Amino acid sequence: MVADVSVSSAASRPGEEAPRLSVKRELLIGLAVFAVYGLVESVPVENRRAVADAHGLALHALESDLRIAVARPLNEWLSGHPSLCKAANYEYAVTYVVSAAILLVWLFRNRPERYPVARNSFALINLLAVATFALYPVAPPRLLPDLGFVDTVKLGHTWGSWGSPLVDNANQLAAMPSLHVAWALWVSVELARLSARRSVQAVSLVHVLLTIVVILATANHFLLDAAGAAVLVWLCVYLAERFGGVPRERRVRPADAFFLAVESRRAPQHVGGLIVLGAPDGSVTRERLVALVRDRLEGLPRFRQRLAPRGRWRRPAWSEQAAIDWDWHVPVRDLPAPGGRAALDRLVAELQSEPLPRDRPLWRLVLVRGYEPDRTAVVFLMHHVVADGIGVISHALRLMDDPPDRLGAGGGRGRGPSPLAGLGALLRGGGTRAGPGPFRRAAGTAAGLFQLATESRQGARLPDAATPERTFGTFGLPLSAVRDVARRRGARVTDVMLCAVAGGLSRVCAARGAGADAASPRDGAPGRLRVTVPLMMRTPDTAPEGNYTAAVMVDVPIGAMPEDERLALIARRTGRLHSGTRALASWFVMSRVAALVPPPLHGAFARTVYGGRTFQAIVSNLPGPDADLRLAGAPVLAVHPILPTAPGAPLAVGAIGRHGRLDFGVSAEPALVEDAAKLCGAMRDVIAELDPATDRG
Repeated sequence: MVADVSVSSAASRPGEEAPRLSVKRELLIGLAVFAVYGLVESVPVENRRAVADAHGLALHALESDLRIAVARPLNEWLSGHPSLCKAANYEYAVTYVVSAAILLVWLFRNRPERYPVARNSFALINLLAVATFALYPVAPPRLLPDLGFVDTVKLGHTWGSWGSPLVDNANQLAAMPSLHVAWALWVSVELARLSARRSVQAVSLVHVLLTIVVILATANHFLLDAAGAAVLVWLCVYLAERFGGVPRERRVRPADAFFLAVESRRAPQHVGGLIVLGAPDGSVTRERLVALVRDRLEGLPRFRQRLAPRGRWRRPAWSEQAAIDWDWHVPVRDLPAPGGRAALDRLVAELQSEPLPRDRPLWRLVLVRGYEPDRTAVVFLMHHVVADGIGVISHALRLMDDPPDRLGAGGGRGRGPSPLAGLGALLRGGGTRAGPGPFRRAAGTAAGLFQLATESRQGARLPDAATPERTFGTFGLPLSAVRDVARRRGARVTDVMLCAVAGGLSRVCAARGAGADAASPRDGAPGRLRVTVPLMMRTPDTAPEGNYTAAVMVDVPIGAMPEDERLALIARRTGRLHSGTRALASWFVMSRVAALVPPPLHGAFARTVYGGRTFQAIVSNLPGPDADLRLAGAPVLAVHPILPTAPGAPLAVGAIGRHGRLDFGVSAEPALVEDAAKLCGAMRDVIAELDPATDRG
């Protein structure tokens, strides 16, 4: 009788709940797999040997046609070295079993949270192999005398090796796939997924390569048998992970992991908002905010979850945090006297430059004291891996005293409905009347991919000091006034924003002198600055967690020029924002292609395309609720977005259209703009030049 020994979760990683494992149950599973093997082998099959010989000869012929028939030369060489021949026979018989057994025992004892998935993939490898042996028996080369291979087992008189009298009852017509390669390769794959030391992974890889050479040289397998083993391992590991690993809703999606890959100390990737409350300083307490968040935790899963790494070759998962550090997540920050807007902006810039640690839930709600006597400020931050800008707004709304049911039109449009109005529903499987059918959608995606591939190179490059330091500024305008500007100029609100950014940046750079060459080309003609504009791909039923945006690049003219001409140029160029093809292609790459790419390659791709090599600034127009909001009993007067800059792209500008206001938040690197408030003032001047009536808020 085997004792029913259990392994506790003490050996699991922090935050990961390990299952209760039983030695008796695991041995029974192993015996069951072996029983299936014995049962299948006991079923009589007419002419099994003749069929296996025919399959073996067919594989050899195929290898010859493909010019990969390397087993015969290796076999001839090995048969001329008796000592190596005997060593190869023992390697073939022993090492694959020992390596797999050692890994299974180690996982059972030290990684109980990973063991069930690994055991399931290993069992599945053996079951599918047994099924293949029964349905497609293949004789090994050494049992096909017409091919002229040397049977190294008989030649070396190797006691106990495969094919020797000790194991003579074993199925020798089971060459495809090679379980020896499959077991060795499975060990190597699991070690990589566990992020084992590189030296250990290197030894395992050498073992896989040695096993492939040995199975060929000993004439036990064809090279195609090893290829079949590789396919088998890939399939079984995928199926075990897909159906028995971390639940799908807990895995970090590729579109979300994108922002983990691009983050660095110089480019933290958290999104958020500066919330200004109409409450006397000190009337909103930290204790009240903590109580508010505690009360809403059930509907805010990412507030109580942290990232759990799962190895270099697997994306992390969301794991429940045992205890929330409320002192860190909801701190109080006092502004130096006399407070005011400049001090508040400096604090936001400081918070922007500090990466959120990944050993805890990725959010903060900072209560700011000393801003103004009749105002209170709250800074809400959340990592981009949790959600995009709209998702962060949705999270913030859930903290409000009376959350609205839906977001409004936000910045809105200056004219007509956008052709992208139904694109989110189309991409997410929404109503059939929202856009073209699958064929036209596929054609649009293909066209968009071609457009992205043939984009011209970006123009001006902005000064970039490659430091985490930021400068932050805000301003607000009546939303109706900005819409009027867009309507009268035949443009959209986003076009007006782009014009304000390009014109304001040109003015600030020209006045400062630094970066003037980028803003004003030597020939005096307008230059162009490449800006990425995120487009929302969400539908009303999309969860707030996750990133559902596509990005489209727009070249905006910079340099000295009349602002009405600049806006007209921008309005013509932003047609690509509304055609849908580039957005379809961008979303296809972010959501579909990325899911097929291994995490290391996906991370390298993200770092290549996101930032200064592709664009120089981010401009985002976000919708907000058309309703009065209250937080901790205080009315919300303004919400200014806080957007992260991209690596090598030193400017990010966002605006939230909310309850009749368009509130801007400007984040920049000091190398570009020493004081973001100056850029805010210049942007406001640009909009005022387009229509002086807008400067009334």
